[in-house]
Amino acid sequence: MNNLPADLSSLFATPASRLPDDQRVVLTGVGLTAPNGNNLVEYRENLLAGVSGVEPYEIRYFGKTIAGICHFDAKKYQSRKDIRRGTRAGSIGVYCAHEALADAGLERENLTVERVGVYVGITEHGNVETENEVYEISQFDYDTSCWSHHHNPRTVANNPAGEISLNLGLTGPHYTVGAACAAGNAGLIQALQMLRLHECDLAIAGGVSESIHTFGIFASFNSQGALATHDDPTKASRPFDKNRNGIVVSEGGCLYTLERLSDAKKRNAKIYGEIVGYAMNTDATDFVLPNAERQADCLRLALKKANLAPEEIDLISTHATATPSGDTQESRAINEVFGGCPTTYVNNTKSYIGHCMGAAGALELAGNLGSFDDQLCHPTINVDDLDPECAIKNLVLGDPKKIEKVEYILNMSFGMLGTNSVVIVQKMSG
Repeated sequence: MNNLPADLSSLFATPASRLPDDQRVVLTGVGLTAPNGNNLVEYRENLLAGVSGVEPYEIRYFGKTIAGICHFDAKKYQSRKDIRRGTRAGSIGVYCAHEALADAGLERENLTVERVGVYVGITEHGNVETENEVYEISQFDYDTSCWSHHHNPRTVANNPAGEISLNLGLTGPHYTVGAACAAGNAGLIQALQMLRLHECDLAIAGGVSESIHTFGIFASFNSQGALATHDDPTKASRPFDKNRNGIVVSEGGCLYTLERLSDAKKRNAKIYGEIVGYAMNTDATDFVLPNAERQADCLRLALKKANLAPEEIDLISTHATATPSGDTQESRAINEVFGGCPTTYVNNTKSYIGHCMGAAGALELAGNLGSFDDQLCHPTINVDDLDPECAIKNLVLGDPKKIEKVEYILNMSFGMLGTNSVVIVQKMSG
């Protein structure tokens, strides 16, 4: 059934292009919901048109604020009962999983369900449900007999992946990957590794977030002085701008179907791209403050695994969250590794949709996949006064940039506790 090398270390050290087809992993389907789009086509069109998805929002206890809110139809794939019993993250995951399978031309009835793995990146899970339950029992003098019996399955960390598996009747492995705001990339990396090890034949992977439904995240970022404010919500997320003042909290999801190239070829599948490099490392520096040196190390490690020189990367999708320190440190890392690359272009997606936390990396990669076909790099919006400390060569601002070629896209995501991730995707030729 598989052709794993006796020395597994060689499997993960060999550049993807030199591996046999049953060890090469490709993206064959994309399902997403973002604050500015509920499918890949709509999402891509809005990124190229400069359409933001950030809007006014109000949440219990914290009050009026702004957020990136998704407007997908949860009832498309779930009953009202399922929605009531489950979680918002679960509904986002179910929607994205179904959409990804449909986009890949895969029908549930034809899947070998025990060979499908579900690997979902999350920033956190359970805060929303716990806050809601505490609020509910507060209406009854904190009588815990009023506590919902659904609370435990709602709050276990594997819930979003589990809700997907339950909804689709998938009996292969399912679990979540907790990697803070690097989780979207981490979900993809986990899926790639499991496919290479032949632990599954099809993977549904990426990231989801229901973060806007917990008042605690707004209160916490506000206490840190890291919550964005602006009179115009659509201009609040301002990565790299001199006057940026923090994060726009958003919900969202993006899940991919991943397959071994050999299997994708057998069914003549549409292929968005091949994952040819990846890396994860840790700052080990601070709870929240980033470390540019470790980020640069992560970039170099991913390039090494892909057997690529920095100048071979055509497009870099940044993580930049619009926090003063975060954007500055990330700019330093990019300039250190790619400063001498004249044809490497850089953009940012959070300027449109805010920070979708565990879904951020997966959504940001998806927003750039179209560049393989149209050679357009979507811009970073809301940069009215570029911070000199964030001056990156070929940072695309304001309007889309036509690029001579887009063969390699590098997607970077970083998170609290110093977790760093990079995924490199190559266009498939032929």
